[in-house]
Amino acid sequence: MAAGSPPGSAADDVLWSPTAAAIDASPTTALMRDVGVATYDELWQWSVDDVGRFWRTLWDRFDVQADGDPSIALADGSMPGARWFPDVLLSMPEHVFRAVDPEAVAIRFGAEGRELEHWTWGRLETETARIRAGLAAIGVTRGDRVVGYLPNVPQTIAAFLATASLGAIWSCCSPDFGTRTVIDRFAQVEPTVLLACDGYRYNGKPFDRTGTVDEIAAALPTLKATVRLPYLGIGGDWDAVFPPTDEPLTFARVPFDHPLWILYSSGTTGLPKAIVHGHGGILLEHLKVWRLGQAVGPEDRVLWTTTTGWVMWNLLVGVLLSDASIVLYEGSVGHPDLGVVWDLIEEAGVTVFGTGAAYIHGCLKAGLEPGKTRDLSRVRAVGSTGSPLSPDGFRWIYAHVGKDTWLFSTSGGTDIASAFVGGADVLPVRAGELQARCLGVAVAAWDDDGNELHDEVGELVVTKPMPSMPVKFWNDPDDERYRDSYFDTYPGVWRHGDWLRITPTGAAVIYGRSDSTINRGGIRMGTAEIYAAILSVEEIADALVVDVPSQDADRDSRMTLFAVLADGAMTASEELTRKVIAAVRRDASPRHVPDELVPVAEIPRTLTGKILEVPVKKLLMGRDPETVVSRDALANPAAFDWFVAYAAAGANTPA
Repeated sequence: MAAGSPPGSAADDVLWSPTAAAIDASPTTALMRDVGVATYDELWQWSVDDVGRFWRTLWDRFDVQADGDPSIALADGSMPGARWFPDVLLSMPEHVFRAVDPEAVAIRFGAEGRELEHWTWGRLETETARIRAGLAAIGVTRGDRVVGYLPNVPQTIAAFLATASLGAIWSCCSPDFGTRTVIDRFAQVEPTVLLACDGYRYNGKPFDRTGTVDEIAAALPTLKATVRLPYLGIGGDWDAVFPPTDEPLTFARVPFDHPLWILYSSGTTGLPKAIVHGHGGILLEHLKVWRLGQAVGPEDRVLWTTTTGWVMWNLLVGVLLSDASIVLYEGSVGHPDLGVVWDLIEEAGVTVFGTGAAYIHGCLKAGLEPGKTRDLSRVRAVGSTGSPLSPDGFRWIYAHVGKDTWLFSTSGGTDIASAFVGGADVLPVRAGELQARCLGVAVAAWDDDGNELHDEVGELVVTKPMPSMPVKFWNDPDDERYRDSYFDTYPGVWRHGDWLRITPTGAAVIYGRSDSTINRGGIRMGTAEIYAAILSVEEIADALVVDVPSQDADRDSRMTLFAVLADGAMTASEELTRKVIAAVRRDASPRHVPDELVPVAEIPRTLTGKILEVPVKKLLMGRDPETVVSRDALANPAAFDWFVAYAAAGANTPA
């Protein structure tokens, strides 16, 4: 997830400032007092000067429950390979259910075609206990993988908590993911149980996934069981496999770095990266986010529009570590129109609303004025992530949601299940900027030689470990892929792949991805997956995909498919375009459908056969051809020359 603004944002355009009373009441201010600093910047510096001390301070502040001795917070600060709290055993879901009121509402749930529902804490605990008992009866034990092909519904949260309570490992994909995309993820982790839905509803239409589930299950030979949730009412055995139980909900305490879940973030080649996060790292990070950074309380109801295939789902579940409740939404944010989410916000009494920047821009372009026709008085904060939020997007929130709204834009990723830079409730909001560097995150902008940049754009790096950095990648025994993903540019320093500028005020601006991973609406997908779908179309012989950001912050990026047609043609028929779109939707993701198909004679490659994705993207962003690639490294320079001419003509540059 990445958010920010392009060059030219109005750095001094203050849209909101916290009141003196709000600053005084903030948990961030309380921490500042306790450690003896006067400003947020000083607190951030204190938090990164000794990251072990900072996280041990939060451990005590949030009264983390564990067996063993937490005295040693950071036993080894190496990256990768940092060792946090090596002498403790704990359970993330145990903290979710600690001291809850069984009669209080834990989850509210809205969906296309359904009335607003709710689950109390008592029901969530009961449902979690029955799923836990059912999984145990199947034979799931500590370390086994339970995978979900499930929608954004309360049962999915209960299934995750049940899995983690056993010490088993959770992994999930959204049911709009295509068969091949899911298999490429789940097959890597060799699951014991597949939990799947019979279908989902989107844009007013039901999508039967029973056949897809059969195909997925057939490709996973390690499965002991497939359990189906009858979400559409087509059929399923969920209640039969997970019947009511008298067994109390208990929690297996595990080492700090014991795997909690496996998320996926694609590279540009090969299978998606299977990113493993630990119980302790996620527990501490999400306690920091929701009890210190956002400081949500019993009166708060938090909605983040997401699917179960985006890390924001995992972050939303983390709200349950606080005293707040969460609001889920399953379906299209644009059906029957973009107002459906604002209707839910009013009906559910949402106080903290998070979404992708693309949704905010969509509301802006559509001329929506949700505050005029709905009571949004309970909304005190709006979060934005997934892509850059333009200054106009910031201003739209203050004009049409509420002038007293705290707008916090954040940037982080699946890789850490949190943010590097984002909001701070004690600081002002300026149009187009992320307010601050997150506490405990030693983030900086570096040039190519590893020098720190101030008020200049550079690579986003993290120079000290975070507890929520991946424990490992699954099936990467020597950590080779892990190292290549984050530490190949600056050994021992995390390079994330985003362009970052830290402003003189300590705020941050993100300028998009510095690699070729396609990020659409916050969902990252490697080009390898998209190519697999495209090349399944027999008329396509070769392909190159790039996603070029617009020069106008209010416009979306433009994703172009350059394709070599099997018959050598240099024009594409409408029928072929429809086939390509259908293939990408089916086998990869509906969010990653190209905006246009441009036939080419040849795809440029390096001498080792790699497609020139990053150089072509830089070309189309206006970079000098001589600086984006060495011609001596090209297997077919003439093919690259075609793109040089294409870029010079401005054919692909979004307006």
